[in-house]
Amino acid sequence: MTSTSSRNLPLKDLKVLELGQLIAGPFSTKLLGEFGADVIKIEPPGTGDPLRKWRILEEGTSLWWHVQSRNKRSVSLDLRTPEGQELVRKLASEADILVENFRPGTLEEWGLGWDVLSEANPGLIMARISGYGQTGPYRDKPGFGVIGEAMGGLRYLTGYPDQPSVRVGVSIGDSLSALYAVIGILLALQERQRSGLGQMIDVALYESVFAMMESLLPEYDAQQVIREPGGSALPGITPSNAYRCQDGDYVLIAGNGDSIFKRLMQVIGRSDLAEDERFAHNDGRTQHAQLIDDAIEAWTLERPRQEILDTLDGVRVPVGFPYTAADIAKDVHFMAREMIQTIARPNGKPLKVPGVLPKLSATPGRIGSAGPALGQHTDEVLDELGIDQATRDKLRQAGII
Repeated sequence: MTSTSSRNLPLKDLKVLELGQLIAGPFSTKLLGEFGADVIKIEPPGTGDPLRKWRILEEGTSLWWHVQSRNKRSVSLDLRTPEGQELVRKLASEADILVENFRPGTLEEWGLGWDVLSEANPGLIMARISGYGQTGPYRDKPGFGVIGEAMGGLRYLTGYPDQPSVRVGVSIGDSLSALYAVIGILLALQERQRSGLGQMIDVALYESVFAMMESLLPEYDAQQVIREPGGSALPGITPSNAYRCQDGDYVLIAGNGDSIFKRLMQVIGRSDLAEDERFAHNDGRTQHAQLIDDAIEAWTLERPRQEILDTLDGVRVPVGFPYTAADIAKDVHFMAREMIQTIARPNGKPLKVPGVLPKLSATPGRIGSAGPALGQHTDEVLDELGIDQATRDKLRQAGII
């Protein structure tokens, strides 16, 4: 873990209430917690966030949990009950930020909508993440990240032409939405410094993906061009592709800068292509992408991967290869930049986890704790609210906490 003191963290005075589960909402609060915010995570009694059981488990708890829920306090609370809803209203009245990713309308059904909570706490900032947003004809449709990735245009481009599209190997739609939620929260905090008032932030999964789609829409609007999947290449930008090596591995080479292209062609023995005026700029190279790719692969096929990496590094041509988890875990650059850190799990065993981003020079973030046990902080948080022990015992006996 990093040794940064919590008193030096930029969000140390903020209280965040997390209502939601799985990925998008909890990922955004994870980022806030890494920079000092006090994140109170509300979970259903008995079961908790379903992420606790996702992917690979150890001693009944997901290893992912210790990344997604680090630096948080867990409170078990049944939001479907009037007593649970009243406790959330109390928590929200003291919070700076509330993050939720339920289906639109769910919190309103529980008496926890924006109008109710902001009336009681005018300074509250409420980030709402959903599949399609809080308005519009698709508002009430269920939407997970993969659907947002598809509607936003990413899924169609992922894969090879004339083959079924494939998904990105992580929940990128959820994570992008979480990042936009955090951006919105920070913007709203800036505005609150001026006006004293909070506001509601509406983040849709499909919009977060669509915002990443570069020139996809204007290309269609202006010239009716539908961008198609390009496999391992980057259509319209040449050369940028995966190339086979002598030892069966692949390298990724991005020689699409004009001067970089010349250096690449010279080092592979194709000075003729380096000096060809047709290939001086990207638009000309793109018209002959296959010719250029064939020339590069003819060179890579005669060499093992490491030789290619060393050679191209030596002439400042961007080159790499697809890292596995094993490659990441032993990479000296990851370690030098503290992107691999070790935490202690509740059972005392060490666990390597990703480091904290972004990197701030004066007030960097930190990992203060692993993911909490379900309800680990329930009594602590309710005590802070002034809920006496007798009331807590009744709530616990009723299964509300």
